[in-house]
Amino acid sequence: MSDDTGLVSAYASDAERDAEVSVRPRRLAEFIAQHRVRDQLDLLLKGAMGRGTPPDHILLSGPPGLGKTTLANIVAAELGAGIRVTSGPAIERSGDLAAILTSLAEGDVLFIDEIHRIAKPAEELLYSAMEDFRVDVVVGKGPGATAIPLDVEPFTLVGATTRAGLLTGPMRDRFGFVAHLDFYEPADLEVLLHRSAGILSVPITPDGAVEIAGRSRGTPRIANRLLRRVRDYAEVRAAGVVDRETARAALTVYDVDELGLDRLDRAVLGALIGSFGGGPVGLSTLAVAVGEQPDTVEEVCEPFLVRAGLLARTPRGRVATEAAWRHLGRVPPPGALGGPGSGTGSTRGTVPDKPDLFNFEA
Repeated sequence: MSDDTGLVSAYASDAERDAEVSVRPRRLAEFIAQHRVRDQLDLLLKGAMGRGTPPDHILLSGPPGLGKTTLANIVAAELGAGIRVTSGPAIERSGDLAAILTSLAEGDVLFIDEIHRIAKPAEELLYSAMEDFRVDVVVGKGPGATAIPLDVEPFTLVGATTRAGLLTGPMRDRFGFVAHLDFYEPADLEVLLHRSAGILSVPITPDGAVEIAGRSRGTPRIANRLLRRVRDYAEVRAAGVVDRETARAALTVYDVDELGLDRLDRAVLGALIGSFGGGPVGLSTLAVAVGEQPDTVEEVCEPFLVRAGLLARTPRGRVATEAAWRHLGRVPPPGALGGPGSGTGSTRGTVPDKPDLFNFEA
């Protein structure tokens, strides 16, 4: 997918990851929300420390921006261990992974982000390392090649993925603990915003936190990003305090509306409704209409639009719901998905049977 770093994108650029470090919780007790996952991790880590052994390997799945990297660092901090950080796309050869594994000290944490994108040869090497703490390094080529077994110090692998379904069965089965992170409730984001504002020395009122939390798509990374942008506006054009009026004015400048939609989100809905009559329309056609790559529309825009009940993905294409028509100030036609004429009061209903004139994909 494209490296989209828009204001309400859950993906982060390298520069923003550096900015996030200061507001990330460093202990499990400081981690906000995700109560079920937090309690389970607490039991796992305390049990392992009581036995004096590394905990089972941990797989964290869920949409971007919810705290998977933060939890990996917390695991290392709670264990008092070192952490090595890499990503699946960066491990192209099995030798790259073998070099990392053999350099780990006993009890270290190895964090692999986007682990579903790891190369197949490296994945197969990882199997024996996870189970037996051993890797076989092949030296030479052809008939003279030999496999040299190398011992690996006991370690804990923390894998993170935004697409758990792309993990192979053998890889998934080797994790002793699997956790899925859910989107945050607005009340949890308000607590997070007050904490981040305190760390950044940003004066914020309760109604200011409510306003920002409501536009953050249930994602901590977006909430912290919006807080920094509202802080800029408050310092330059207001009294320096982040209150409701200042937050509204700032987010209007940055094209983030009351639902958290940005320019690209509204462009997708606008094209779907204005150019294609609400759909159904194919992904590639819709992407061309808004001047973006299909993977950007599919991975950056659609997850939130579907979750917000503004767009439905169907076998015949994308369809705008009645809520999308009304959000753009348009009158939905009879039979709009989710409306009284569609046969369902939910966006999970069936699409009206009409010719698909705009779905050019096979």
